[in-house]
Amino acid sequence: MSRDTATGERRHFLRALGLGTAGAAAAIGTAAAQRADAVPAKDARKENATTRTAARYRPSAHVETFYRTNGYE
Repeated sequence: MSRDTATGERRHFLRALGLGTAGAAAAIGTAAAQRADAVPAKDARKENATTRTAARYRPSAHVETFYRTNGYE
């Protein structure tokens, strides 16, 4: 095998590798776009002013005890 043939084969391999990677990235991108649009806007949960400002974190008993005993009240 001559040097030119080896160089040509290497270039073809690297080109195919790059095209495969680009194809995989495009396939993942379209799958992610479909997943983001899976729930139509009219069916999505809407927040109103009450739910937006409501406290969402409710600590468990051991967390409340930790804060109380360490003086974080």
